[in-house]
Amino acid sequence: MTAFIAVVFFGLLLMGMPIGFVLGVTSLIAIIKLDLPNLMSIIPSRFYYGCDLFPLMAMPLFILAGEIMNKADITNRLVNLSTTLVGHIHGGLGHTNILASVFFAGITGSAVADTAAIGTVLIPAMEKAGYDRKFSAAITAASSCIGPIIPPSSIMVIYGAFMGVSIAGLFAAGLIPGLLMAPGLMALTYRTAKKENYPREEKRASFNELLLSGKRSSLALLMPFIILGGILTGLFTPTEAGAVAVVYGVIIGFFIYRSLKTRDLLASLAKMAHITSIVFLILATAAILSWLLTAEQIPQKVAILVFSVTTNKYIILLLINLLLLFVGCFMDQTAALLILAPVLVPLTNQIGVHPLHFGMIMCLNLVIGLVTPPLGACLFSTCSIAGITVEDIADSIWPMLLYLLVILILVTYIPAVSMTLPILLGFA
Repeated sequence: MTAFIAVVFFGLLLMGMPIGFVLGVTSLIAIIKLDLPNLMSIIPSRFYYGCDLFPLMAMPLFILAGEIMNKADITNRLVNLSTTLVGHIHGGLGHTNILASVFFAGITGSAVADTAAIGTVLIPAMEKAGYDRKFSAAITAASSCIGPIIPPSSIMVIYGAFMGVSIAGLFAAGLIPGLLMAPGLMALTYRTAKKENYPREEKRASFNELLLSGKRSSLALLMPFIILGGILTGLFTPTEAGAVAVVYGVIIGFFIYRSLKTRDLLASLAKMAHITSIVFLILATAAILSWLLTAEQIPQKVAILVFSVTTNKYIILLLINLLLLFVGCFMDQTAALLILAPVLVPLTNQIGVHPLHFGMIMCLNLVIGLVTPPLGACLFSTCSIAGITVEDIADSIWPMLLYLLVILILVTYIPAVSMTLPILLGFA
């Protein structure tokens, strides 16, 4: 039955059917194949159950907060602050791109949103300043991976809600790995800039310029501290934090910056509804397939198969990483998480991997998949902005992908990288 489900699933996927429908149709065909018509009555309740999780409300709220902050001219303020801080270094605009992604990560929690917001501003600016368009697109795509790892993070909200793992704990686990991404990407940018003689700001920003830029961006930078501080101290839940972020963004946009209009708010609500509807359809249909896989004891069968090959914890983690990286190249990250997490989490529990630790491993793998050919969402978004093909970007992005894989290895085999903060804060 496992092979049959896999064949149907990938067959429908290759035919071009949207992933939300692939999950539902695969479940329906599997139930018919099992000749269990009485299970049909369970499908509506499982469909509803997939979305009926209070923590999932955090996701649309964070999406809305990010859209509002973007419409309120926050992106340009963060880019200007980043330029003031690092523009004088060789490859200044490349470093600005990375640092802006770090700042933006604390607002949206979405790699694709990061790519669209920062790429639209910086890719044309970098090209105009003399940077190669392919390199500009590559650094934008690679740095966008920081977004879903530094909290808040939509993918962590989904994993935590679906697998019953502390979302606040996942946010704490992602902070150090996310911050570790930036220095390596900046080092690669510096090396390339020196080699290609890319421009930089002629002089370091003065103290007064730093103060002015920091003042203009201070309210935007305060938002991540409010969100994380409130969650990690227990002042409010991740869902409540999302609501606080929305209210904060509206107040800043309407009453302080005065750059947010009513039509912008309506556009943000429409964008949030569009993204949320897609994700929630995947969540609902994945819940049906997940329940079916559990009923057929697929996780137990996978564990038996893996343990028949090896019982070595480190080799098993390597195999899981290879699987997740491969799947991430071809499948939407939300769908991949919802299908594979119920199968892999029981396996990793048996080899002594903490659920928070494995959540970080899984999220990091799937985020890297966003910038790997042939179907990485951030690759396509960046290439669309830059007006190039995925093939054009390949030569420039592979050193950055290698560095992201180094971070993945550190997180996988040195648990302290991701688990230190959750342990100190009492989440593990």
